[in-house]
Amino acid sequence: MHKGDVLFRQGEAGSLFRLRSGMLKIVRVHEDGNPLIMNIIVPGETIPHHSLISPGPYHGTAVAIVTSEIEPIPCEEWYSELERNPEKYREVALLLQDKLRMMQQRMDHLTTISPSERLRLFQEWFARYIGDIPVSEVLTQEEIGHWIGIRRETVNRMLRSHSL
Repeated sequence: MHKGDVLFRQGEAGSLFRLRSGMLKIVRVHEDGNPLIMNIIVPGETIPHHSLISPGPYHGTAVAIVTSEIEPIPCEEWYSELERNPEKYREVALLLQDKLRMMQQRMDHLTTISPSERLRLFQEWFARYIGDIPVSEVLTQEEIGHWIGIRRETVNRMLRSHSL
């Protein structure tokens, strides 16, 4: 997939996917039409997380934010393997544990007092997966603001002051 390609859309149902490389964002559009970045998917994750044990419609739209390699996993194959091999539930538990730890780290970052410190921590985290590509080249200022809990205008001001 290339940057901007959609893997699946909110409300649809279908396969699971394993992200081999790259990065995806999960965007949920609310009833008022406002999009909100809900999650960032990193290599090694199998999504959607809420369907790892039983199927359900996609909670948001998955969009590649950089070139990404995706492995589709047909539902029938995934759920049949769970039924045949109870050890597979351990794999699911470990996948969910990794995501929970990532979300706990995000909460730690969100509770940092200074908005500039939140941005710095997010940029450091992001660089672990993307390298030298600035986060502002793959996410909009509004998405960065949603992710770190500050207004787009504040993100804009902080990014401008760091680039001077």
